[in-house]
Amino acid sequence: MTSRFTELTVDCHDPELLAAFWCAVLDFEVIDRGEDKVEIGSWEPTVEEVRARQMPPTLVFIQVPEGKTAKNRLHLDVSPIDGSTDDEVTRLLGLGATKVDVGQGPGRSWVVMADPEGNEFCVLRTLAPSD
Repeated sequence: MTSRFTELTVDCHDPELLAAFWCAVLDFEVIDRGEDKVEIGSWEPTVEEVRARQMPPTLVFIQVPEGKTAKNRLHLDVSPIDGSTDDEVTRLLGLGATKVDVGQGPGRSWVVMADPEGNEFCVLRTLAPSD
């Protein structure tokens, strides 16, 4: 008997806002909505597919009354696939992300950012083919 990693849940104030932001970042779609929650993903999960193999997890944004009070203990890392890391950082800033300092220090190969509700994530090296 085993389990599968199927969802990553993010507590937030505005599930619709964060779902829209992360859909734009990851090229995901909304796959489910409910009262105070939105689920996004790159595929629509079925029990059969999940049982058959590991599939990419979905992201679920759930509305909670309390705000974020400290640095996240868990965060997402993203890697640009169509351009440079700098180009991706610029794109994400345009979507509403901000650059943040969590004590990473200068000269890192990644950029720490936060989504519109302050959840940290990192932009890593590009996976785009080099010319």
